[in-house]
Amino acid sequence: MLGVCRGRRKFLAASLTLLCIPAITWLYLFAGSFEDGKPVSLSPLEAQPHSPRYTASSQRERESLEVRVREVEEENRALRRQLSLAQGRSPTHRRGNHSKTYSMEEGTGDSENLRAGIVAGNSSECGQQPVVEKCETIHVAIVCAGYNASRDVVTLVKSVLFHRRNPLHFHLIADSIAEQILATLFQTWMVPAVRVDFYNADELKSEVSWIPNKHYSGIYGLMKLVLTKTLPANLERVIVLDTDITFATDIAELWAVFHKFKGQQVLGLVENQSDWYLGNLWKNHRPWPALGRGYNTGVILLLLDKLRKMKWEQMWRLTAERELMGMLSTSLADQDIFNAVIKQNPFLVYQLPCFWNVQLSDHTRSEQCYRDVSDLKVIHWNSPKKLRVKNKHVEFFRNLYLTFLEYDGNLLRRELFGCPSEADVNSENLQKQLSELDEDDLCYEFRRERFTVHRTHLYFLHYEYEPASDNTDVTLVAQLSMDRLQMLEAICKHWEGPVSLALYLSDAEAQQFLRYAQGSEVLMGRHNVAYHIVYKEGQFYPVNLLRNVAMKHVSTPYMFLSDIDFLPMYGLYEYLRKSVIQLDLANTKKAMIVPAFETLRYRLSFPKSKAELLSMLDMGTLFTFRYHVWTKGHAPTNFAKWRTATTPYRVEWEADFEPYVVVRRDCPEYDRRFVGFGWNKVAHIMELDAQEYEFIVLPNAYMIHMPHAPSFDITKFRSNKQYRICLKTLKEEFQQDMSRRYGFAALKYLTAENNS
Repeated sequence: MLGVCRGRRKFLAASLTLLCIPAITWLYLFAGSFEDGKPVSLSPLEAQPHSPRYTASSQRERESLEVRVREVEEENRALRRQLSLAQGRSPTHRRGNHSKTYSMEEGTGDSENLRAGIVAGNSSECGQQPVVEKCETIHVAIVCAGYNASRDVVTLVKSVLFHRRNPLHFHLIADSIAEQILATLFQTWMVPAVRVDFYNADELKSEVSWIPNKHYSGIYGLMKLVLTKTLPANLERVIVLDTDITFATDIAELWAVFHKFKGQQVLGLVENQSDWYLGNLWKNHRPWPALGRGYNTGVILLLLDKLRKMKWEQMWRLTAERELMGMLSTSLADQDIFNAVIKQNPFLVYQLPCFWNVQLSDHTRSEQCYRDVSDLKVIHWNSPKKLRVKNKHVEFFRNLYLTFLEYDGNLLRRELFGCPSEADVNSENLQKQLSELDEDDLCYEFRRERFTVHRTHLYFLHYEYEPASDNTDVTLVAQLSMDRLQMLEAICKHWEGPVSLALYLSDAEAQQFLRYAQGSEVLMGRHNVAYHIVYKEGQFYPVNLLRNVAMKHVSTPYMFLSDIDFLPMYGLYEYLRKSVIQLDLANTKKAMIVPAFETLRYRLSFPKSKAELLSMLDMGTLFTFRYHVWTKGHAPTNFAKWRTATTPYRVEWEADFEPYVVVRRDCPEYDRRFVGFGWNKVAHIMELDAQEYEFIVLPNAYMIHMPHAPSFDITKFRSNKQYRICLKTLKEEFQQDMSRRYGFAALKYLTAENNS
C-alpha cells in the first residue's frame, strides 16, 4: 500500500511540473525577447543583418536564447516520458493485454507474454529492480577451442573486467590448446577476485558427436547443450557467452535478470534479430523449428538447478533425434536445438531485452533494437565477416571492440574494494619476495624486475608441428620487440624448421603484429612458427625471461639458441640435425657452437657457402661478430682454426664467452636477474660450463648478424653510470650464487673475472 501511495505522489508531482514548466518557459522567453524595451526577433526570416542594430553581441544573445529554448523543449520531452512511465507503472495498468505487441527493447516475464515488457531494463512492478549483492560471485561459462578463439576470449574477458564490480568465476570448456593458452594467461594476469576453472572439451565430444553440424564452429558449437552435465552439480545459475561477444556495461546487470525468472522459466535468451527461422531468406530455405523468429544463443542465462530437475539432458536429446530425422544436420549448431526445444516448451524461456545481445550478423534487424548506440549493453559479432559486417553504426561497434582489443590488460589488475580475494599461493609468495627487497637500494628496480610477473599469451597465432620420426629435430629460439619485426620474414626464408619466438609487446602492438603477420604470405605460409606474446610492464627489457618463455615451449628434442638479428646460413637446419646424430647429443652434454659473423651493410649478398663467406671476410664485407667492440665475447670460438677446420673441434670456456649454441631441450634456463643489456648470455654459458657441457664448434655452420639501430637498453648502459654499477653488482651476486650451487668448481669463474 505504501508503494502505491508513493507512486501516486510521484505521478502528481510530475503532472504539476509538466504544467508549470511551459508557463515559466513562456515568461522567460517573453522577458528575454526584449532589448532596450523593444522586441528582438527570434526568426531568421525577420533578422536584418545589414542594419546598424544587428551587432555581434545581439547575434550571440540570440543564439544563446535559441539554445536555451531547445534545452527547455528537451526537458519537457523528458518529463513527458517520465510521466508516461509513471502511468504505465500505476497499479491499474500493471497487466497488459494478451494481444499486446512487444518491441525488441522489451523483456517478457513469461513465455505466454502476459506481462508488460521491461523497458530500458526497468521492471513492470512498482518495486525497485533487484540488485546483485556487493561481493556476490558471478559465474560465466564459455566454450573455447583453438588458437583464434583463445584470442577472442581475451577481448571478451577484457570488456567484462573493465566494467565489473563483482568477483567473477569463469568456467571455460576448452580443448587442450585453449586450456594451455588461457591457463597461462590467467595465471600470469593475476587479476584479483577472478577464479578460472577448466573443463576438458575433448572429453565431451562423445556427448554431441552424433549430431551432424554444418556451422563453422564445428563440434564445439554444440557443447553448450551439455553444460548441466559438465558444470559442478552445486552451481545453480550461470551466464553462457559466445567468444565473439563484447560487453558495454557491468555484467552484474545481466546477472540481476535471474531474479525476474518466474514459474518454469529456466532459459534467458534474446530474440533472433534476423529472418533466419522465418524461412524466407532464399528459395527452399528450410530452417529448424522455432518460436516466431527464434532465439539467439550467443548470450544465455541458465538456471542449472531447475534444468537438471526438468531432465534437460533427456529433453534436448529426444528433440534433436526427432528433428534430425527430417533436417539431417544443424545449420546453427546448438542454437537450432535450443529453439526446437523452446518451440515444444515455450514456458522454459524468459525473453531478455534485445540490448543484451545486439547481433551483427548477415540479414540482421539489430538496428531496430535500439534508439541510440548508448543504450547497448552487449554486442555480438555473430557473422563470419566479424568486423566487416554491414550496419549503419558498425563504425561505433568496431571502435568499441578495438578499444578493448588494444586496452592495456595490466590496468585490469585492480582490487575490488570491500571484496576479499581468495588466498593465492603465487600472489602471497610474490608479495613476500618483494617485501624482502630494500626500496632504498639504488639497484632496487633491477632486483624488482626479477619478480615481475608478465602477462603471457602463448601461441598467439595458429601453430602446427609434426614431430620428426628420427628425434633429431631442432627449434630456433629467439626473442624480439616491435622494432625487430622486419626480421621475421627473412629468418623464415633462411630456416625451414620449427621456430619459437617470444615477443615483448604492448596490447596495441600485439594487434599491430597480428595485422602484419596476417598480411604476410611468408609468415602465413609457415605454421611451425610459435609466437608467444609477453606483455610489456616495467622499465626494462626482460631479455632472459623472454628467452625462457620461448625455450619452455619448444616441442623438439633440441634447441638452437639464437637472436632475432641473426640470419642462419641456408641449409643450417638440416646440417644441425645431422650434427646432432654425429656428436651423439642425445646421450652427451654438448653445446654445439654456430660461429657468428656480422656485416655493417644493410644490403648483403648472403654467402651460400663457407668458401664464399671466407672470401667476404678477406674482402672486409664481413667480420667476426663484435670484433671491433667486444672481442672476448666470441674469441674462444677460435675463428683462425675454423677457417680450415673440416671436423668439429672442442674449445674451452673463457671469461665473457657468449656463443650461440645448439643444446638439448633440458638445458638450464637463463638467469632472470639480468635485464636489458649486459651479461644475459654470458651468465647462461657460464652455467652450461659449470654443469660440464662440452663446447663443440661446428666447422661448416655460420650465422650473420644484420645491422640495426642501437637498442634503448644499450643506450642506457652507455649513458647511465648507475646502470653499469648495478650490472656489476648483479654479476658479483650471480658468481656468488654459482659458488654456492657448484662449490669448488665454480671458483674459476671468480678468478677468471678478476684476471679479465
